[in-house]
Amino acid sequence: MAFLTQREKQHIAAAIAAAERKTQGELVTVITPCSDAYRHIPFLWAALLALLVPGVLSVFENPLPGDLAYLAQICTFLGAAALFNWLPLKMCLIPADVKRLRAHRLAREQFFLQKLHMTRERTGVLLFVSVAERYVEIIADQGINDKVAPDAWQSIVTGFIGRVRQRQIAEGFLTAIAACGELLAQHFPATDDNRNELPNRLVEL
Repeated sequence: MAFLTQREKQHIAAAIAAAERKTQGELVTVITPCSDAYRHIPFLWAALLALLVPGVLSVFENPLPGDLAYLAQICTFLGAAALFNWLPLKMCLIPADVKRLRAHRLAREQFFLQKLHMTRERTGVLLFVSVAERYVEIIADQGINDKVAPDAWQSIVTGFIGRVRQRQIAEGFLTAIAACGELLAQHFPATDDNRNELPNRLVEL
């Protein structure tokens, strides 16, 4: 699923390049439609509904025969499983803590897969967005965390989440990139040998 146009992706890449010209920091942006397939969720809820079928049928004066009751359970399970696999509904059924945990785990994986821990001065910063969970996280490498408190990123994350909720993802990226660039420039200004160590393009999972 594409959340951004090619033109918006180009704008994001240009914004990263502009921000990195002011700082030794390296920004990498990653977006994913969903941090996990959550395949078990629809089936758990469908099984629960199917188990309730005999109880519901028992309130009628003439309950269905055993074989028809079993068939009703099967139909309920299959129908509910198909319905609950619809992503917007499925996300409503998942506990918020589970969604945050899965998105956070994927963000951590991407930090290492995108080689943000391998910059010369350990100044890599990941901007991670998981759209279905409406989750945004900024992860900075050790070199940055030594000088910038983790809570310094919170206002940027909060604003970004608001944009994701409104489906203004491109605007969220551009605003966050600019804010990260300004913050990094304060603590890690560009040097004469400043070089681009990581790609500026948006990474889509």
